Amino acid sequence: MDIISIMKIAFKSLARNKTRTFLTMLGIIIGVGAVITMIAIGQGATKVVNDQISSMGTNVIMVISNTSNTQSRARQAAGSGNLLDEGDVKAIQENIDGVLYVSPVYNTYGQLKYGSNNWRGNIAGVDVDYFLIRDLSLEEGQYFYPSEVESGAKVCVIGKTVADNLFLGEDPVGKTMRIRHIPFTVKGVLKSKGASSMGMDQDDIVIAPYTTTVSRLIGQRWRFMTIMVSAVSKEKIPMVQEDIMNLLLTRHNGTTRDDFIVRSQTDIAEAANTVSKTLTVLLASIAGISLLVGGIGIMNIMLVSVTERIKEIGIRMAVGASKRDVLLQFIIEAITISLIGGLIGIIMGWSLAVVLGQTMNWSISVTPWSILLAVGFSCAVGIFFGWYPARKAANLNLIDALRYE
Repeated sequence: MDIISIMKIAFKSLARNKTRTFLTMLGIIIGVGAVITMIAIGQGATKVVNDQISSMGTNVIMVISNTSNTQSRARQAAGSGNLLDEGDVKAIQENIDGVLYVSPVYNTYGQLKYGSNNWRGNIAGVDVDYFLIRDLSLEEGQYFYPSEVESGAKVCVIGKTVADNLFLGEDPVGKTMRIRHIPFTVKGVLKSKGASSMGMDQDDIVIAPYTTTVSRLIGQRWRFMTIMVSAVSKEKIPMVQEDIMNLLLTRHNGTTRDDFIVRSQTDIAEAANTVSKTLTVLLASIAGISLLVGGIGIMNIMLVSVTERIKEIGIRMAVGASKRDVLLQFIIEAITISLIGGLIGIIMGWSLAVVLGQTMNWSISVTPWSILLAVGFSCAVGIFFGWYPARKAANLNLIDALRYE
């Protein structure tokens, strides 16, 4: 008997028991749907993290004061610690080959005021290179000048959120706002960058010269939490990263690496992707358990079906069907149940992922490989769990099958 005829017989058999067929494939539908949803959420999280890391800038290396270290905190409190300072910034700029831009960054926050409007926002004290490192574009106005950094001018560039909430539709450029009661002139407004991967608003920011920020707002002169560096190319990053580490170890009198941390954009991306991939695999594995349960359900129902159709199988063998024909019929039935259940599961899983994404404000990403994986796995489940019932049906004795009541 040719394969087309066997397929027709298998499909007719499934169509005769629509309710049983649907209930059999329900486990596959739920399993595949869960896998697709989990992978979509995991892949969406990975994409958001990668986009966020890319938004940091181009070929970025960050040098961070390790204030979590107990000895570092003690030295900082004593005023003689090895925290990063302006000398470190200049040393990196002047002594490290492959460095394109360097900027100190001191982050703080404070009350912002314009007229009777108040807003509490983040404040970053930086050098002019910071805008180039982070690739920050202006919506209007201009950046502050190097001369204004040197003189400690009370000027700033603000994010879109600050502009919208503080100036309420007015043009902020040229206006005077107060940061912790100190007047600052707004020179420009940044283009919107949206929310970060952690849900933080990147537009809720005031950027001012680091000299002004430290002397006027923080009061701890020449102390920086972070130094941001941009390498001339991606290939130069490892070399620049190592050179910065060695330079700072020398400048800090051979202190241990616990006093500061040097991290590149690549390091952060690899760490974030490792976490995201592990989470995706974990979620998909948990969801995959329901696929196995669905496969066991297929095997159980197929075994019941074989028992109920013993006489039918005997008649088919009597009129010329071979063991191979019977085996293929039951295998095709199992694969059909799994495949249709898998396709329905993909649609349901994708729909659920979209709903969750919109409801919970999550990013989701359904990739072609995840769909192919779900389809392939559901077919594999059908073959694996359908093989035993199919083999049992094919091995029935013709005489015993015909006499079965």
